[in-house]
Amino acid sequence: MSEQTEVIIIGGGMAGAGAAFEISRDRKVVLLERESHCGYHTTGRSAASFTENYGNGVIRRIVLASRAFLTEPPTGFCDYPLLSKRGMITVARADQLDLLREDLAAAQALVPSIVAMTPAEAIARVPVLRRDYLTGAYIEPHSMDIDVNGLHQGFLRGARARGARIVTKAGVKGIGRQGGQWRVETEAGAFLAPLIVNAAGAWGDEIALMAGVHPVGLQPKRRTAFNIPAPAGVDISDWPLVNDVGAEFYFKPDAGQLFVSPADATPSEPMDAFAEDMDVAIGAERLERATTIEVQRVSRSWAGLRTFVADGSPVVGPDDELPDFVWLVGQGGYGIKTSPALSRVCASLIAGGGLPDDVARQGISLDDLTPHRLRNVTPEASKAAS
Repeated sequence: MSEQTEVIIIGGGMAGAGAAFEISRDRKVVLLERESHCGYHTTGRSAASFTENYGNGVIRRIVLASRAFLTEPPTGFCDYPLLSKRGMITVARADQLDLLREDLAAAQALVPSIVAMTPAEAIARVPVLRRDYLTGAYIEPHSMDIDVNGLHQGFLRGARARGARIVTKAGVKGIGRQGGQWRVETEAGAFLAPLIVNAAGAWGDEIALMAGVHPVGLQPKRRTAFNIPAPAGVDISDWPLVNDVGAEFYFKPDAGQLFVSPADATPSEPMDAFAEDMDVAIGAERLERATTIEVQRVSRSWAGLRTFVADGSPVVGPDDELPDFVWLVGQGGYGIKTSPALSRVCASLIAGGGLPDDVARQGISLDDLTPHRLRNVTPEASKAAS
């Protein structure tokens, strides 16, 4: 026996949960998650940062379209605010000053509140920064921390309240056709629906191949993070996130400790990623070079996969060859903060509409998001974009 529904969503991370929340407003939804709980992989390993100044131009505009939801979520969506004050300082060495000037000009074009800082001002905010390292900086004062679990659970809880069914331990074993519909075979049984949403993250191309759909060229990349104890006797709670302009490291307060990442992007197969000792050591060395902190003990380390396509923008919308197969993948490392807008885009395209008005007003077009743009990408263009 197969369970009949209207939309099958494959993947219970932030993308799938957000899609279930929005699509279940007017359609019957079943969400399938391969693990024992939703959000086990990338969603549960996020840096939990909301910044409008990270990612390519499309990503940044999607983030701008997501801020209103995160600032004022629907009534009953969550018990606590999703965003909390943090701020982000971007720092540069002497050899990075040209890059810093370029980055600041691009940032201010979208986020006028971003302003330059003197090294002394940056050190006043984060006293461990080395005076002989830091040559330039700027601050994004309205960057925030995101309650990732609160957002994810809000999506899932809201979807259930609208009648969606969340099925865990439901790894997909096969996808075929039955009576003009999709039939998805899983470890938890078989499901039938006229529409599939592929929100499977790093496994998105594998799901497409099961369904006989051409892949979009997803490339998972490993990102490492670790916690270290805060400097003895120092209150770090009000420190902003500190980000290197050359994407070599970042760190921020995290539940009384420091969260540190070497900002690595190592190509990987889809997998349950784990931190490599070498990447942790690289992150520690970069932190020590930029600050007075001596890393003597790592409390915990982990890694997650950030999955990209050739142009670095998300892939959202019906497949151009099989329109009843809908893509919601390729969010890179930006899937948490873009999820409110991308979920609405996905639901709107399924309903036969265009982009939501507020998303379109940010200067985003369907050509920026739909899979059609990737079908004629040459190997040379793909290599240059990555």
